Amino acid sequence: MDYKKFLDRFRTNTKTPHCSAVILAAGSSTRMGKDKSVLSLGGIPVIVRAIQAFEQHELVDEIIVVTREETIQSIADLCTQYGFKKVRKVMAGGDTRAESSLAGVTAVDSKAEYIAIHDGARPLVTEKVITDTLYAARDYHAAIPVIPSTDTLRSVTDGFIGGDIDRDSVIRVQTPQIFDADLIKGALTFAAKKQIPITDDSSAIRLTGFQVRTVEGDVGNVKLTTPEDLPVAEAILREREEEMH
Repeated sequence: MDYKKFLDRFRTNTKTPHCSAVILAAGSSTRMGKDKSVLSLGGIPVIVRAIQAFEQHELVDEIIVVTREETIQSIADLCTQYGFKKVRKVMAGGDTRAESSLAGVTAVDSKAEYIAIHDGARPLVTEKVITDTLYAARDYHAAIPVIPSTDTLRSVTDGFIGGDIDRDSVIRVQTPQIFDADLIKGALTFAAKKQIPITDDSSAIRLTGFQVRTVEGDVGNVKLTTPEDLPVAEAILREREEEMH
């Protein structure tokens, strides 16, 4: 694929962007100790909250949920129970995140111009984060939400503390990561064919030589990885609900 053709594409585009969303819930949940996608968060399953954010967003046209083979039916049943209209397919992913992402982006509508890839374990993503990232993707072809690192960072050599790392140059990456549809399909396909391990979907984009635009994320857009993350998410949810009243 000639990625150079994308450099000037949409540069003067001012139309409102729309996207397809791929929600990834195919992980093993090893560190959580149980399937985190169906854990209750404020009385609603985690995966349902993640899907709701995109279901309710006016610029999202369809949703593909990628999960494990054994949970396809249970998640499909949840989508029916909660009346989701945009979920077009619940499908099995692969052995790695890259394989699951590639399966998901391949399944979106062929007319989709942009694709958002989101962790199903991030149930508290906001409308603003989705919107800001989508518009940045329209202007820069690839965009991700990030938050700054607040910790003191140092390098380690042979088990001993090394030099300081400038935390202003370090970011914490979130999802959704949103891309030009053709660009992310090509990048993930390239990574898969070359068997290049990637840590997130923007890593595949960078393999092509494209730069990825960052937008301001949200500290409340937490990823549920261990049991300790759940009470944090519950507290964020309560705070948001109190602010609404």
